[in-house]
Amino acid sequence: MCSTGCVTPTACLAGALSALAGQDLKGSFGPAVIERTGALVIAKNRLDAELARTVREGELTQAAEHDGKATMASWLRGHHRLSKAEAARLVRNGRTLEQLPVLAAAAAAGAVTAEAVGVIAPVVSEVNLARAAAQGVDMGEIDAALTEAACTASHADLREAVGHYLARLDPDGTEPDPTEQRSLHITKNGDGTVSFHGTLDAVGGEKFQAAVESHVQADRPAGDRRTRSQRQGDALVQLCDNALAAGNLPTLRGHKPHVVVTIDLDDLMDTSTGAGAGRTGFGGIISAARARWLACDGNVTRVVMGPEGQPLDFGRTKRIVPPHLRRAVEVRDRSCVFAGCDAPTHWCDVHHVAEWLLDDGPTNLENSALLCERHHTKVHHGFRVERQPDGRWRTWRPDGTEIVLPEPFLLSA
Repeated sequence: MCSTGCVTPTACLAGALSALAGQDLKGSFGPAVIERTGALVIAKNRLDAELARTVREGELTQAAEHDGKATMASWLRGHHRLSKAEAARLVRNGRTLEQLPVLAAAAAAGAVTAEAVGVIAPVVSEVNLARAAAQGVDMGEIDAALTEAACTASHADLREAVGHYLARLDPDGTEPDPTEQRSLHITKNGDGTVSFHGTLDAVGGEKFQAAVESHVQADRPAGDRRTRSQRQGDALVQLCDNALAAGNLPTLRGHKPHVVVTIDLDDLMDTSTGAGAGRTGFGGIISAARARWLACDGNVTRVVMGPEGQPLDFGRTKRIVPPHLRRAVEVRDRSCVFAGCDAPTHWCDVHHVAEWLLDDGPTNLENSALLCERHHTKVHHGFRVERQPDGRWRTWRPDGTEIVLPEPFLLSA
């Protein structure tokens, strides 16, 4: 099979991969790393195509029955721990490459990614092949055109090309109900973070992007080093903040929707971070520091619990920052006071400069500062803001250095 005496091609492949894994990359410089990366991408494309071809053969010969499985998808999930989505993608790609020989040749040569094959897959569904046959569409031409797009165009352009073809294939088809194309999956992780993914129809997606982008573009302070994804994440949280603050959302269990945190008083007063001290209404775990941050501009209710966990006494809910004080802070500060930020008042919380819990800071105008959600978080994690006698706000980093903005350019007449 090869100079090393391998018996089968897969044995040769295993040997080659072992040799690659054994190479020391620490001494490699830029061009060598780029060249190696490019070669591996092509090799991966070829291997993905060969895997899809093999899975398709297994499907045709019912190979999974050998191990007591009904389908290749179930065999891939059970024997190799693939996700349901990945196993389905492999089966679908194998069928697609069988139907489109030009695409299959390009994939085998490493010029087309498995993801691109997945984008083209709907073209050869039974429904779309029947529509193409009824309209006299030359699938050979479609195969060649889409393969060229997959090899030369961007992934976004390929998606658009496939979309155009499918739309022209059924121009008079029934307009789908957009709500049937929408889904959102929310998963709470072990560390309290929340992951989500979903699908929106074209119009719903446009609304979502427009709403998020408006906050992305409005929140661009000087010296901002966040990545695009970080800025979009902050924008989505700010969008939720604004909706919750407006008070126009539907009621949830008889109350206006709000963030709920339950925490022991001793933990809340602890000067340490207090990881895992508080529990949110939807079951998330947060630190005492984050609970104090939320309490800065929220309502606090005291509940005394008995030794067996039964409530013994309910204290009166107290609004930490009353409405009249918030209005005064908004008039004075006019925007987020963090250096380089000009987030509008309706994006902001009222922060206690001297913490009302740990430092016994008063809830008054002198001890209040307007901070947007992101910078309020920063101030509760090491940054500091302070108002000077002349009314100017200054900001310090956790290391004690001040964030100083450049002086504006003055143009002479």
